[in-house]
Amino acid sequence: MSLLKTALRENTFVCVMEFVPKPSAERFAAMEAILTRAHLCGWPMTVAIGDRVGSPLDMSPLDALASFSTPVPALPHFSGKDRERHHLLAQLQRMDAAGLDQLLLLTGDRLPGHQPGQRPVRYLESVAALQIARQACPHWLLGAALNPFKYREEEGGAQYFKAEKKLAAGADFFTLQLGFDASKHQEAMHWMSRQATPRPMLACLMSLTHGRAAMLDHVAGVTVTPSMRDLLEAEAAQSKAFALARSVDRLALQIIGVKLMGYAGVHLSGIHDLKQLLALEARIEHWQAQIETLEHWAPAWHASWQMPGLSAVSFHPPQAAWRQGESRVAASLTEKTRYHLMHGMHALLFSRRNGLSKAFGWAVRQPLWTTRLGAQVLHTVERAVKQPLVGCDTCGRCRLEDTLYICPETCPKGLANGPCGGTALNRCEFGDRECIHSVKYRTAKAVRQTALLSERLIPCIEVETRHRSSWPQWFQAQTARQLSAQPAPRTQPES
Repeated sequence: MSLLKTALRENTFVCVMEFVPKPSAERFAAMEAILTRAHLCGWPMTVAIGDRVGSPLDMSPLDALASFSTPVPALPHFSGKDRERHHLLAQLQRMDAAGLDQLLLLTGDRLPGHQPGQRPVRYLESVAALQIARQACPHWLLGAALNPFKYREEEGGAQYFKAEKKLAAGADFFTLQLGFDASKHQEAMHWMSRQATPRPMLACLMSLTHGRAAMLDHVAGVTVTPSMRDLLEAEAAQSKAFALARSVDRLALQIIGVKLMGYAGVHLSGIHDLKQLLALEARIEHWQAQIETLEHWAPAWHASWQMPGLSAVSFHPPQAAWRQGESRVAASLTEKTRYHLMHGMHALLFSRRNGLSKAFGWAVRQPLWTTRLGAQVLHTVERAVKQPLVGCDTCGRCRLEDTLYICPETCPKGLANGPCGGTALNRCEFGDRECIHSVKYRTAKAVRQTALLSERLIPCIEVETRHRSSWPQWFQAQTARQLSAQPAPRTQPES
């Protein structure tokens, strides 16, 4: 059994060191030195190997593991950006051959160079990837991500709904996205405690300096507020050593805080050598001697974010401060009207029950449309009808009924099950639109269909079905279900 699986099963606090593989012997040697120590403050330590963090050309997690001079306990990542089902299955096969049996599945942040309107890039989203991996490897330890650091109701509510899908799809544990808002860490823990089968969670943490805050401007979904930046700038102005010491102190306190909240461990980012690890360990031991409860911890945490002459630090953006459980937003009249019109149109043509729907189904299942020319014509017709209405990209298996008639193909990543972690105040990670899943959340709330957002697991679109009509398949699927539901014909007993 792997170190991580053992720690999670035995409720032992665990430390996961994040490693972004680069072709650098020094980086590998530094991480090996960290892992050779095997623990942080007595907590067992393993390593997570990032996937496609900077570029699709990055060293793969499995190649990185093979580059260590000695075997290391590892949690490889799988990023779904610009990937299909066969890419995941190939990685699972390689991992199985290498004796690895744990994987963190992520949709992935924006692929560098991916611009909406240019070459379509599709992402194998985490819900579908979890389903595929769980079916292929039923006994593996599978993890998923959760970003609770959301400050508008739509994006925050949609995050938690999607997390419920990840649990249903087979996630054994969650790793949170990087964040500094302790109230959001507690919020996520309270959410998990209310689930039917709570799973362990790891908090992703990093020591934050003024320089790193500037770097995080380019990391989607990470919130660093103006008041946090003011304090970091003031620390840096005093001295580099002072700023660094304060950042390590805060990280030590944050680790102690999430442990007291009930987190199963931490996923530490930004520690690149043994000296940094030992400095952090010294501060953790210092604070552990003084802090035993969250009540003792909270004043120390708040004091670590204060400096004379500066106003109190706020961890939520100035524009919004939503907390889970608050419900204030409502769909616009346009959003509600659009849903009802699309729902009515769908019932008329695709319910498979009324005369018009049955006639339409009969028409699109004629042999004519199975010819090459006929298939092209039908695809062209469907695209011409649906693209102006919903932005359809004719993926070959229409999911509009599952997504409240908001086409997943209008998400730059093609996500159907819910948002990625990269939104900011409802804005898409790409910055050119509102996240479609925020619109979907408002609509679902207005028409009392929020169960769709947490219960309907939508499989990935297979690459070979794209750019063809979905209409014949829609009606054929129903016919197949009807036939399978019919009782088998009775046979005459032998005489």
